[in-house]
Amino acid sequence: MARTTPRRWKRWLIVGVAAAALVGVGGPYVYINYVQDDPPAALSLDSPPNGPETTSGSGEQAPEGVEGAWRVGSGSQAGYRVDEVLFGQNVTAVGRTEEVTGELEIEGTRAVSGSFTVDLASVRSDSDQRDGQFRGRIMNTERYPNAVFELTEPVDFGSVPDGSEQVTGEATGDLTIHGETNSVTFDLNAQRAADGFRVNGSIPVTFADYGVDAPNFGGIAVEDEGTVEFLLAFSPG
Repeated sequence: MARTTPRRWKRWLIVGVAAAALVGVGGPYVYINYVQDDPPAALSLDSPPNGPETTSGSGEQAPEGVEGAWRVGSGSQAGYRVDEVLFGQNVTAVGRTEEVTGELEIEGTRAVSGSFTVDLASVRSDSDQRDGQFRGRIMNTERYPNAVFELTEPVDFGSVPDGSEQVTGEATGDLTIHGETNSVTFDLNAQRAADGFRVNGSIPVTFADYGVDAPNFGGIAVEDEGTVEFLLAFSPG
């Protein structure tokens, strides 16, 4: 039996290390760029409704007025969007849930009070491993099960939208995540629907402001900031 010389062993060792490096770098690159699906588009009023059809284009007549009490109903979604570096590759992580509740009070063209609550334990992304980290070490949903936003100032949309018209107002309120509350201001977009209206927004979030440590372990690093996205379908309350 022929002996393997030290030089040959060294050569095979170098080849093995090079192959491992190629798999370690090339594997994630191939998966992210050629196998993994693109992240869902940001939620907007152009997003198709989840659940029963609610857009005014369905042929049903939208309510004549919008004054009064409304509640978050079927077709609502909320979740997060954050950039990650996965083994040297840039990816966008998106998690969402339909487990959203809330209410809104409208007087004239103004939303004078309102809030919505998101069940964080029900948020799902395209990765079970990410979801486990999100519910556990990141958000600790057993202790802090919900994210809550509550208006602290009225939102003036300027007019009641007609048909498929979209109107915009600036919302200011308190956002509570992970047991920490901060005041936030962002744009709200609203549109009439067959049985009510839909409201969409995106809230920038700096994780440290809510006592959340951005994950950085095992080849995965998450940016220090992300967004809370929501698309709320309101029905008469």
